Amino acid sequence: MNEKTKGLVWASLFLAIGIVIPYIFHVTGLPGQVFLPMHIPVILCGLILGGKYGLLVGVLSPLVNSAILGMPPIFPTGVAMVFELATYGFITGVLYKGKKYNIFMSLIIAMILGRVVSGIANYILLTVGGSGFILSAFITGTFVKGVWGMIIQLILIPILVKVIEKVKKGNVLVNE
Repeated sequence: MNEKTKGLVWASLFLAIGIVIPYIFHVTGLPGQVFLPMHIPVILCGLILGGKYGLLVGVLSPLVNSAILGMPPIFPTGVAMVFELATYGFITGVLYKGKKYNIFMSLIIAMILGRVVSGIANYILLTVGGSGFILSAFITGTFVKGVWGMIIQLILIPILVKVIEKVKKGNVLVNE
């Protein structure tokens, strides 16, 4: 199998995970805004496959979830999440896969930039939509509610990346 095909297969797997995990959160009543279940597969995709695939999965995840499950609602949340998740996937891929930063710095920079992009997108969408943008509500929703999700990401994602990289190399049972 050539590298492009492998990349598409892996990206499809991350997209599928990005649909299944939020669905589980939705049907069990777990708060998605707290644990951020759609973010993890997108970030993993960027870290493992690079910015191009991370961007693609970041764009598709909220759109497919919205179309299939109705969550998130497409406007304004789903559209804003397209920009936010695309930023996470792209930035982590460029910074980590591009060997510019280690995994933690890549995650932190992507988390900050993704939230800035989300704020800009929400401001534009809500202002154009006539609802109005309330900065304090955005900060509370993005940073305060999501702090546990960010902590989980900083702990869980480096472990998952190491495991996935072993699986991709076929060294699942080899201790390093």
